[in-house]
Amino acid sequence: MKTNNYIEKSENAILHTYNRYQIVLEKGEGVYLYDVDGKKYLDFAAGIAVNCLGYGHPTYTKALQEQAKKLTHISNLYYNTPMMEAGEKVKKASGMEKVFFTNSGAEAIEGALKAAKKYAFCRDGHAGHSVIAMNHSFHGRTVGALSVTGNAHYREAFEPLMGGVKFADFNDLDSVKAQLDPSVCAIITETVQGEGGIYPASQEFLEGLRQLCDEHDILLILDEIQCGMGRTGDYFAWQGYNVKPDIMTCAKALGGGVPVGAFVLGAKAAAHSLEPGDHGTTYGGNPLACAAVRAVLDIYEQEKIVEHVRELTPYLEKRLDELIQEYPCVKTRRGKGFMQGLVIDGRPVGEVVNRALENNLLVISAGTDVLRLVPPLIIEKQHIDEMIEKLKDSLN
Repeated sequence: MKTNNYIEKSENAILHTYNRYQIVLEKGEGVYLYDVDGKKYLDFAAGIAVNCLGYGHPTYTKALQEQAKKLTHISNLYYNTPMMEAGEKVKKASGMEKVFFTNSGAEAIEGALKAAKKYAFCRDGHAGHSVIAMNHSFHGRTVGALSVTGNAHYREAFEPLMGGVKFADFNDLDSVKAQLDPSVCAIITETVQGEGGIYPASQEFLEGLRQLCDEHDILLILDEIQCGMGRTGDYFAWQGYNVKPDIMTCAKALGGGVPVGAFVLGAKAAAHSLEPGDHGTTYGGNPLACAAVRAVLDIYEQEKIVEHVRELTPYLEKRLDELIQEYPCVKTRRGKGFMQGLVIDGRPVGEVVNRALENNLLVISAGTDVLRLVPPLIIEKQHIDEMIEKLKDSLN
């Protein structure tokens, strides 16, 4: 088998920071992936919610090929047209004011935190401000992003991290109020907690955060890295709540598979925070990545991807709810749109993930007991039915 040879070579060359599944993926088509031995998998993981258009989408592929022939990188010392056009499309989709393109979601979080701190510096004339983040959150692996990630397991080996971070409980507005003091410059939360176990924010919680930020002139940062870009049935999950942030972070599906992220500023943050010299990136906003963003948003509009998610969500939820009735180990379901979690009880969720892999289905976990389903946004009913049958075999 080719698989064992490739795995051995990889372990010899690549730093072992991931316990990878023992398959070597080679190519994809539609919502299916194929390994080097020719085995076919139904993909309900989408590269951790990245591959929104699946694999080999002809319009997307052509856009990348055409841009690669022209220009891939020039740095931010110069303008480039794909960045301008991608920025306009992100502005239109979000209804926000200014976009800064990054290389990853973690970098988007770093930029958002800097923008919030600079806003408070301009407001107060001094530094030393703090941030309220949420327990059980996940915002990334860099030092700043890790500092606002509400899971001690991720943080403890790398402390001391960025100071001035206080943690409250997600969906508990009183716990946020208890952390408020004049030093606070921002509140950061995922609109739907992902790694923490697929927990959507409540309407009351997000509205309450927005009110607190308005009353105290602090910035609301909503992390849409996983839940954004159509996954919940709106371009960005906060739009379904009608609660607009001052700063939004996005990545993952933004480039459809090409590494790219962004932090997006509302009018207030854009006018009174980062200035020339405050922030930068060599690769961010490069023509190739921005051609991917431009293509993804064009395809969303042309093929009505967001509407498709909204239309198909009730069927996905119905089929998942049937599993709860049939299998005692599946306790409950939570999520929004094509970001769904099944709570598994009585057996390790990792065992279910591994059984699914044996049954040619790719799914992932979240938290300690949640089976996470984040498929490409182009799935149809027959793919949902196929997933259910494979998941039943795995649960059996």
